[in-house]
Amino acid sequence: MDEMNYNSTDEIIKDENIDYETNKAANEEVEEKLDIKKEIMSWISILVIAVVAAAILDNFVIINANVPSGSMENTIMTGDRMIGNRLAYINDAPERGDVVIFKFPDNEEENFVKRVIGLPGEKVTIRDAHVYIDDNETPLEEPYLPEEWLNSNDGLEFNVPADSYFVMGDNRNISNDARFWNNTYVKKDKIIAKAVVIYWPMSDAGLIDGADYSVDKK
Repeated sequence: MDEMNYNSTDEIIKDENIDYETNKAANEEVEEKLDIKKEIMSWISILVIAVVAAAILDNFVIINANVPSGSMENTIMTGDRMIGNRLAYINDAPERGDVVIFKFPDNEEENFVKRVIGLPGEKVTIRDAHVYIDDNETPLEEPYLPEEWLNSNDGLEFNVPADSYFVMGDNRNISNDARFWNNTYVKKDKIIAKAVVIYWPMSDAGLIDGADYSVDKK
């Protein structure tokens, strides 16, 4: 009887050991599943944060734009992708020569990119393919023009309102710019960003230069 009781107890101990190992394996499996879930949630959180950050960046800090036409050649080529700085004019005003992205005055659902030529309150005269500011005898030096300026290049005069800018494309012969619009001037609050850099294609990549006009030097 004692031997049988001993064996019986031994079997019970063995059964308890089996239950312990089984429970341990089950717990480890549960923990492994929880770890996988935590890792997945961690990646989802990172992805959500990245998407939100990109949205904030794109809506409040930069603008990512594609240029579909050749109106700014050779400064910006057809098909170039560029980034504009939305914060450029929070404390500063656009300067003559800046390349800006703005709401098209004749249809604000469209964004345009052009170069600032006339500043608020100025008189802009176009005569014989040259631009004159406030009847200055010296025209603007415009080395960025890609070719001889032939289209709408003479006998034009514009008086820029105090809160607005007069803009033109660098490729004057094909540019749909302020010379032709029904609403001639771009209001400051309609300027979205300053065009800063071309990033694609790589052959065109680089900073978008402004201009240093002699008429503005003192």
